[in-house]
Amino acid sequence: MRVRRHVERRADSGKSHLRPPAHSIPCRWRRLLGPKETLRLLEGSVVHREGALLALNKPPGLPVLGRPGDLSLDALLPTLRRRLGLAAELHVVKAPAREYSGLVLLSSCYHTTKKLQQFFTNARRRGQYPATYRAITVGVPAEVEGEICTGLRWQQQEDRTMVRGCRQAEDTGDTPGSAEGCARLVVPVPAPGRCSLARKDVKSTLTCYRVLSAMEGCALLQLQPRTAFPEQLQVHLALLLCPALGDHKHSSLVGRVLGVPFFLTPETAPTRTQVLDKELLSRLGLSPRQLHHLPLHIHLQELMLPEGPLCAPPLPYFLHTLRCLGLPEH
Repeated sequence: MRVRRHVERRADSGKSHLRPPAHSIPCRWRRLLGPKETLRLLEGSVVHREGALLALNKPPGLPVLGRPGDLSLDALLPTLRRRLGLAAELHVVKAPAREYSGLVLLSSCYHTTKKLQQFFTNARRRGQYPATYRAITVGVPAEVEGEICTGLRWQQQEDRTMVRGCRQAEDTGDTPGSAEGCARLVVPVPAPGRCSLARKDVKSTLTCYRVLSAMEGCALLQLQPRTAFPEQLQVHLALLLCPALGDHKHSSLVGRVLGVPFFLTPETAPTRTQVLDKELLSRLGLSPRQLHHLPLHIHLQELMLPEGPLCAPPLPYFLHTLRCLGLPEH
């Protein structure tokens, strides 16, 4: 793994249902939402509608794809299209993973869909960053900005044997989010060999980060991935020793001794609910028993389209956390 840091120092300043964030919302929302309630939520989340394009601001916990009978965005699209008065079928152009919130770009034109997906692929190949995320982290990077560059691959969680990495994120232009529906874990490969890269068992990945604000051990980061691999942002933040708030899968990779963080290997750090200290729990207004409901605080805020940027503001739960932590919204 290679973290390139700039010289400027930071300033310490169905079956499945959608579960809304456990904190910062009324008690009546702390239950699982069914399809009808989720549809109403999506109807009110439209941030852009022009020509063949439709953009939504997706809540965390809603998968884009799902198995038959599961609640997913794909399963709700036909009904959502009718409710919005759209005649043509909607296709997913770009969307954050299940646990992320943020921009979902849809198109009612097949050719527009393919054209935009190719645009995102070409932009990354040119070294550009078509997607911009916001993340709240537990920990503050040592430098105000830099790059995280490492190989990533899949491992079976049961026997830790390596399996061939799935390439769906590359082929569809999906954002680097979670591996939905598979009992595998994404792990870093600090120095991938040429053969493993050629076989695509390992993929070289890169994320550019910038600290937007920091306060008492937490930070608001801007993340711009140049590559797309499932769970890329969570693993990269763990390598930065600043796991995302609400990351109950990779935060265990960061250990602490006398308050100093260090990186643990996946073999020695089994997946578990994120552990937060009492002071941070108090600032968030949470009890330890509520932690497993804490949503992942990674938000897809902006997509660069050929016509210009398209933005979706952070959702209320994200803004509430920023206020609790004393972090400016930016």
